[in-house]
Amino acid sequence: MKGAAFEKYIVLFLPWLLSVLFTADPVVSYIIAWLGSFLIFYLTISGWAKPLPTDMSKGEQLMRPIFLVQIIFAGYSACTTIFYFFDVLGYRDFHKTSEFYLINYDDLALAAQCQRYYCLGHAAFVTGVLANMKYPIKPTYHIEKEKIANLLFYAAIITLPVSIMFIKIPGLSQFAFQFSSLSFIAGTLALAFAIPMGKIWNTLICLFLYFFNFYQALTSGFKEPIIISVLVLGVFLYPTYKKLVVVIFVPAIIALFVVLPAYINTFRQNAWSGNVSVDEASQLAIDATLGQDAQQNDVSNWDFLTHRLSEVSMFAQFVKSTPEKVDFYNFKILEQSAVAIVPRIFWPSKPITEELVMQRVYDAGVANVNSDVSAKPAYIVDTYLSGGLIGIFVGMFIYGAIAQLISAYAEKIFGGYILGTALIFSGLFQIMWRGLSFEFLINTVFWSFVSMLMIHKILVATHVLKRV
Repeated sequence: MKGAAFEKYIVLFLPWLLSVLFTADPVVSYIIAWLGSFLIFYLTISGWAKPLPTDMSKGEQLMRPIFLVQIIFAGYSACTTIFYFFDVLGYRDFHKTSEFYLINYDDLALAAQCQRYYCLGHAAFVTGVLANMKYPIKPTYHIEKEKIANLLFYAAIITLPVSIMFIKIPGLSQFAFQFSSLSFIAGTLALAFAIPMGKIWNTLICLFLYFFNFYQALTSGFKEPIIISVLVLGVFLYPTYKKLVVVIFVPAIIALFVVLPAYINTFRQNAWSGNVSVDEASQLAIDATLGQDAQQNDVSNWDFLTHRLSEVSMFAQFVKSTPEKVDFYNFKILEQSAVAIVPRIFWPSKPITEELVMQRVYDAGVANVNSDVSAKPAYIVDTYLSGGLIGIFVGMFIYGAIAQLISAYAEKIFGGYILGTALIFSGLFQIMWRGLSFEFLINTVFWSFVSMLMIHKILVATHVLKRV
């Protein structure tokens, strides 16, 4: 670390400190904390806080934690709260609903408090990343550049049936999600390689795999897989087709945020009722979305933006109940996470992870025990529940450090950025883009690391990777 680095890390926390000083005015405090995250984005992505890796251009290293993981993780948690904030102030679609609207100042104060926590968490996260960001990395293994495109192509084809195989083995279904994600990343990356190289058959097969994955995303009933499908393809194509990606993919992402709320709501109503197949439900959702009148669409979108795109309203419920009604959990959630790591195939009577997580939700009054909902707390919420302000700082710093260390280690043993970060880290550790509850996150990261080492052994044994 350079001499000025520590002082620059302190600057990253100034927006949070300033927002705390204005706690008495929740509106000002919220705005400072919210804008603070954008300042953190600028200070880190510009290279001001710490020089960015120079082994490749920015566009060629977007999958590294300082870029994509930070943008998705912090962007999703810290930046999307603006809609809920305006909703609390009595706005809908950014228009005042009534001049006589009575603001609930308790909700407003909680929204500001949660935003301060998000700002603190964002600063701690990037500090963890930057403190462990040491480039250039000297790979211990290498692969010939002309073989990378073919390896990605075969990886996409092989990992898909492997993921299906794991689904059929009781107790090992978690590996199915890992390899399904790895297949998607490999196929998308292979497509980005095949198009400029003019490999017709590779391009056609990769397009088939891509649209197969996109179809699965459309019929999943969740918005994230659909957005990620488009986002990842754009990121991989950006280094080669910068202007085309900006013109096509940026509007496409924006359009998805506009139409997805209506699509997902209609799809769930039909598919999850059990009355129609997922294919029929998807078609009905598309028809309803395209034919929906503007007023209904606005209502659906605003509800989506305030309570589904952002999870701040749920965070506020946890903050309201802890520690006032429910004590901090300290190390209890980590202990439950250790239990979750053990595969059910070795421990058939292991406690159900979903039930362990949801108990926190019920205790906080976020959802009723008799309701049929899944409202699992996000990673930053669990850091708060474990230790309040200190829990957020420590937990988010560790989160950023682990993401960076795994990405760097993958580049070291897989011969560089393409296979290390773009394929292995983005494929196996995709859960770190969003961050779920401790139990799900720690379990997935642990076994993804095991999978990474196994894949490395296979590639070394088959002489695809050779020691430097």
